[in-house]
Amino acid sequence: MDDLLRVEDLHMRFGDFEALKGVSFSMGRGRLVGLIGPNGCGKSTMMRCISKIHDMSSGSISVDGNDIGALKPAEVAKLVASVPAEVGQTFGTTVMDMVMLGRYPYVDRVWWETREDEGKVREALRAFGLDHLRKKQVSLCSSGERQRVLIAKAYVQEPKLMLVDEPTSHLDMKYKLDVMEYLQKMARSDMTVMVAEHDISLMARYCDTCIIMKQGEIVTIGDPKKVIDAELIRDVYEVDARVGLDEDGEIYVLPKRYAGAREVA
Repeated sequence: MDDLLRVEDLHMRFGDFEALKGVSFSMGRGRLVGLIGPNGCGKSTMMRCISKIHDMSSGSISVDGNDIGALKPAEVAKLVASVPAEVGQTFGTTVMDMVMLGRYPYVDRVWWETREDEGKVREALRAFGLDHLRKKQVSLCSSGERQRVLIAKAYVQEPKLMLVDEPTSHLDMKYKLDVMEYLQKMARSDMTVMVAEHDISLMARYCDTCIIMKQGEIVTIGDPKKVIDAELIRDVYEVDARVGLDEDGEIYVLPKRYAGAREVA
């Protein structure tokens, strides 16, 4: 299978701080990829380089055979869609209007809401269980609904690669599972979905592949059931944890204590 995403020797510097240190990897099509690591390890920075929100300091990134560095933002948006952790200010925008914004890479005139655009948006609203909310203001939606709105907005961009930043950080158990089910369904098509997330057990449950990062570098890449263990958690997070399999064969990670903590006398 040819690679959909290829990152080669990616460096990203902010002044004297090197956020990414020679990151290289490739991913095929139709994969749900978990991006795991502690705060400040470079997860979000790498995704912003892939979507060209940040201009990389050096290295190369290609998506579907296209050099991201050589493309205009509108051309990148047809290949890569980004889903932020927060909706931000919506200024009374309805659910349908918010999702419709995902069609912006295909704008060719001022009045651009064609029947085709509307059809794709209505199809996405139905697919993500939002059609009955299409006239509701996004600001009045629940956290789970808002997250699905953001994913639907990215979906109608018709990207080859979707980058999702902490999609379950403000959700309860039900909506965590709900959002991950939607992302997994999208990854069963030719679209590859990369998710940056702190819930390791959730990533291990749903992802085909996990990329583990620490201090701007990749520690390991592979099947979560093969690469995630107590030694890895201690190395990456400095936390002692119990890592095991439940009765269904799914990985669970139970943090026990900070490995550097001192006992109080």
